[in-house]
Amino acid sequence: QVQLVESGGGLVQAGGSLRLSCAASGRTFSSNAKAWFRQAPGKEREFVAAISGSGSTTYYSDSVKGRFTISRDNAENTVYLQMSSLKPEDTAVYYCAVDATARFKSWGTATRTNEYAYWGQGTQVTVSS
Repeated sequence: QVQLVESGGGLVQAGGSLRLSCAASGRTFSSNAKAWFRQAPGKEREFVAAISGSGSTTYYSDSVKGRFTISRDNAENTVYLQMSSLKPEDTAVYYCAVDATARFKSWGTATRTNEYAYWGQGTQVTVSS
């Protein structure tokens, strides 16, 4: 059974940093695209960052570009989101997601929630002013 478990969320002051982890079990996802999304209260789930299966391509939303970094450790079957210079606007529940198949994703597909078959339960990130 496939399971994705996020960790690393918490409360941090504006300007601080957090590192989120998403550990996958049940199958290996080294060749699959992986992504992070977030959802704030009263808002739709939005794209944050994605990384290709090869790791050669990354995508970021304009709101986090230059502040967040997505990476993965194939040996640990884990994807990470390093968040720096955090702002109160970053407050949300963060979800990791993994594609069901090893396929190339352009920006147009990598940013769509329905492109990902597996999702974690989410981890809360709260940034205080």
